[in-house]
Amino acid sequence: MGALMRGYDWEAHPLGNPDGWSQSLKANIRLLLNSGFPMFIWWSKDLYAFHNDAYLPALGKKHPWALGTSARKIWAEIWSDIGGIAESILAGGEPFYTEGLRLDMDRKGFLEETYWTFSYSPAFDDAGKVAGVFCACSEETSTILGQRRLKCLKDIADALSQIQTLEQACQTTCDLLAQNESDIPFSQIYLLNRPETEALLLGESGKVVPQVSPSVKLLAHEAHNEWPLAKVRDSRKRLVLDDLSQYELPAQSSASQPVAKSAVILPIYLPGQDSLLGFFVSGISPMLEYDTEYQNFHELLTSQIASSIASVRAREEAVRRQNELSELFQQAPVAICILRGPEHVVELANPGICELWGKRHADVIGKPILDALPEVRNQGIKELLDGVFYTGVPYSNNELEVMLERNGVLEPMYFSFVYHPMRDRKGTIIGVIAIAIGIKEQVEARREIEAMNAELRAINADLDNFVYSASHDLKAPISNIEGLIETLVEYLPPDIRQQEVVQRVLSLMDASVTRFKRAVADLTEVAKIQREAGEDIASLELPEVVADVLLDFENTINATNAQVETEFALNSTVNFSAKNVRSIVYNLVSNALKYRSPHRTPQIKIKTEEVPGYLVLSVTDNGLGLKTTDHKKIFSMFKRLHDHVEGTGIGLYIVKRIVENAGGTIEVESEKDKGSTFRVYFKR
Repeated sequence: MGALMRGYDWEAHPLGNPDGWSQSLKANIRLLLNSGFPMFIWWSKDLYAFHNDAYLPALGKKHPWALGTSARKIWAEIWSDIGGIAESILAGGEPFYTEGLRLDMDRKGFLEETYWTFSYSPAFDDAGKVAGVFCACSEETSTILGQRRLKCLKDIADALSQIQTLEQACQTTCDLLAQNESDIPFSQIYLLNRPETEALLLGESGKVVPQVSPSVKLLAHEAHNEWPLAKVRDSRKRLVLDDLSQYELPAQSSASQPVAKSAVILPIYLPGQDSLLGFFVSGISPMLEYDTEYQNFHELLTSQIASSIASVRAREEAVRRQNELSELFQQAPVAICILRGPEHVVELANPGICELWGKRHADVIGKPILDALPEVRNQGIKELLDGVFYTGVPYSNNELEVMLERNGVLEPMYFSFVYHPMRDRKGTIIGVIAIAIGIKEQVEARREIEAMNAELRAINADLDNFVYSASHDLKAPISNIEGLIETLVEYLPPDIRQQEVVQRVLSLMDASVTRFKRAVADLTEVAKIQREAGEDIASLELPEVVADVLLDFENTINATNAQVETEFALNSTVNFSAKNVRSIVYNLVSNALKYRSPHRTPQIKIKTEEVPGYLVLSVTDNGLGLKTTDHKKIFSMFKRLHDHVEGTGIGLYIVKRIVENAGGTIEVESEKDKGSTFRVYFKR
């Protein structure tokens, strides 16, 4: 400015040649030219302007012609705001000071919103009279706009923290932006539908808003009344629309601010991700330059909107899940309740738990457990809950008796239940989750069965004693009968003994005695099985037992050309009575050979395999087989389905008793004329 002043044609100026200027004017000019702080002097009654380099940004496009020009002309657009102050000082008035005064200045080709802190003080001539106005000033526009925009962001963050729906979030955001119409003349928030094919308008603010469609199809081209949202989606950048004249505007009579002539569209992305949520449309103030700070404000505002939308979506999802969980609790086939805090307040109780408690939902919800169920006081329930709440160790009980009130009378109820600690995100225990099943009917039924079983065990013991005694008591009479028959035969004359009818009768008598002796022997074996259960237990290798039994049947196998195949699991060891295991294998192999088909070569497969909790021995044959209706009959005592071979029909009954006494089971799979498979489950 010093160079500009030296080169200025002052001879043609009303102030004339600088040689004739007052010393005070020269001194003031020298002062401001050597200052780095924005300063100017308006000299004489015409207020001719002198200013330094630091003041040039305030002048903008008014530089350089502002030098030597009357302030009334330079600042015609704000003279109604500042002219009176300057004129007052010229007239001898008091100095003036202000902070953050708004002045709408035309320095960039448009009327711009600016803010200033400045002081006006009198400038004196050499005679000590007021000859002008001296000003030191600083522009506060950036600071004040920053504070205003920061407050806008904070208000939105505070207001949206508890909003539950996207519609509320978007409209509330726009309502708050309407309070800052100086930065946001109008605003709109569009959110994408789930297929991301259409953007829907969910929030809007502003007194003068372009008339655009509330629903925008994200196609390659947009309609004349639609924002170009597809371009923003594809470019992934903000889009500035410099001319809004193509969009219809409503009446402007109510607008307190100049109408926006341009706008910006910004994509809204899920924070930290590339997932597009929607679009934020904002009018750009016609009184502000769309500079970096303004652009950054829009970016921050869009990020705040994205965070708020994400939070609302998260809350919506949490509410949805909470409702689903609550609905799940209500429909759960088991009784569930949630007890919160050290007093175990009933926060949730589904119909199942209310039914078990014998209470209405309204009578228990929101109450401490001892208030909801006063009858359980002193029954140890609260102590169990306290233990879980304070230690974090779950507690379960398969059959707990609790006295609960039913129709004014305490009745014993039985529950299988689990108490489990409920924790918050930090891992702190905040309550107890209780899951229960009422088992009163099962307990009563079990007790009845136990009583019946005790009675049956007593009867079985009596029967076993009877069988054991009878089998021994019958041996002597049978031996006597056998001896008497032998004596009778000895006394028969030879000619009578040789008669056919006598021979036939003697043969029948001998066969009957033999069968009687075998039956008594089988009864004795049955009694021994019951009496000797649990004795003679040892670790046995089934392959060795099978090999030993097959040696006993070697002649039969050779005579029938039977094909025997074995397949044993790696671990085929059982803890069992050695003689009982041998009896099981012997019976099954014997039956496979005995009940072979006359129409095909016998094929027998003996196999072991492991299943959870058991080692399974299976014996499969291709023999006569059984009808489905006979599968259970073959395990009955003295039941025989094939009479063409010898036997008493007690072998499989004995096998079944042996296996079941040891905690196992036996099953058969058979088809008539195709064969059978017997499976014995040895308990591990």
